[in-house]
Amino acid sequence: MAYLYERNRRFFAQIAGGSEGLGIRELVKLGATDVEAAYRGVYFRATNEALYRIAYSARLLSRILAPLVSFDCHNEEGLYQFAHTRIRWDDFLTPDHTFLIFSNVGNSRINHSQYAALKLKDAIVDQFRDQYGARPSIDKEAPDVSFNLHIDRNKAIISLDVSGGSLHRRGYRRVAGPAPMQETVAAAILELAEWKGDMPLYDPMCGSGTLLAEALMVAGKVPAGWPRPHWCIPHLPDYDKRLWGTVRKHAEAAMQPVRQGLIRGSDVDQKVLRAARENLNRLPEASKVEMRCLDFRDLPNLDGHTIVVNPPYGIRMGDTHETAALYKAFGDFLKQYCKGSTAYIYCGNRELISAIGLKPAFKKPLVNGPLDGRLVKIELY
Repeated sequence: MAYLYERNRRFFAQIAGGSEGLGIRELVKLGATDVEAAYRGVYFRATNEALYRIAYSARLLSRILAPLVSFDCHNEEGLYQFAHTRIRWDDFLTPDHTFLIFSNVGNSRINHSQYAALKLKDAIVDQFRDQYGARPSIDKEAPDVSFNLHIDRNKAIISLDVSGGSLHRRGYRRVAGPAPMQETVAAAILELAEWKGDMPLYDPMCGSGTLLAEALMVAGKVPAGWPRPHWCIPHLPDYDKRLWGTVRKHAEAAMQPVRQGLIRGSDVDQKVLRAARENLNRLPEASKVEMRCLDFRDLPNLDGHTIVVNPPYGIRMGDTHETAALYKAFGDFLKQYCKGSTAYIYCGNRELISAIGLKPAFKKPLVNGPLDGRLVKIELY
């Protein structure tokens, strides 16, 4: 059986809101064709080589889906029967594997996503029981294979999750502070800052180090997928092991050293700095990133820097007035001690932007998980 993506080479990439244009540019650069923006993501076509390159190197994509089948789906029984009789699930996994199903439904007679996922799960395990007398198990934490079920206007699409889970989980961040930034959002901030490792970068409230880690990967040309321990690509029916290995080796051959002190950061919390160091140490050239425990108000001048920061926005501090005072103090610091620098401030709470007290060059929407935040650019002359 030739699956849908094998016939038309068309895939779907999920991208955080506000990053769609950046994602399109990245996909084209990595070899995608017929790239087309859509709701919550981007459609694109790719050869196997381009697909593997995109999966391994893309910094901005959240998930890559390979559509397997599309069919009319008006009720739960129809979903079960189609999935049970029309798809060979042993093309993707064995009874010894684990799997998970992500689903979303809308504008359809089936109106409960979890129940739809349950019916699809039943169809898969019942087929395995019928054929092998054994079944694969569900694993909600680290499944071997992930499937996506999307039903809209009574039309269902079942896809294999090529990325094997959200691509913002690079694999280096094992320890996180409160309200962490997604890795893909940090990568989008660096892309919007047009930072390529050509000038010093500083994060004065670095937390558990996500912005610093993503900057290290950019400067060292480390593929975004390099730290990831698991991929679903080997579970594609047309998987080419030799080509997958070649694409990865070619991407890794471009990795390069990073200049000492190019990337630096600080935070007032010694505990989160230890977490940041632990996370960074899972990446090449981690020792080149300098960090220290220091309040930004005690920093020396940061003239001629790219400054990136994800300040507390209320969730971490709990007091709106205290948070606004922090933003005002940071704005004063930028004005007095950062001449010739450009600051990129991610404001999870948009109401705090005015507290900075400086005129932004831009305010760009950028979704970080449940937060519909804004990235603010401030040029300091």
